[in-house]
Amino acid sequence: MKKQQPAAVERGTVKAPEEWTTGDEPMTGAQQSYLHTLAREAGEPVTDELTKAEASEKIDELQQQTGRGTRAAKPRARKKTTARKKS
Repeated sequence: MKKQQPAAVERGTVKAPEEWTTGDEPMTGAQQSYLHTLAREAGEPVTDELTKAEASEKIDELQQQTGRGTRAAKPRARKKTTARKKS
């Protein structure tokens, strides 16, 4: 997950994972998939028994460790288009 701006956390617009209403539910399929990808890259074992909140925190940790998710996304290159000639 992306690191949130401290001001957003202070305003309450972004909650810490331990404050999530659904944080104690099992992690989502997307979290599980990404977590396993990061863990493989980091060479760390990971369990499938994490909650949504725990998975989010572990993803943040592994992103820092692997360098994934910490860089700004590269803008997509625009396709060159040729102007149509008027007849």
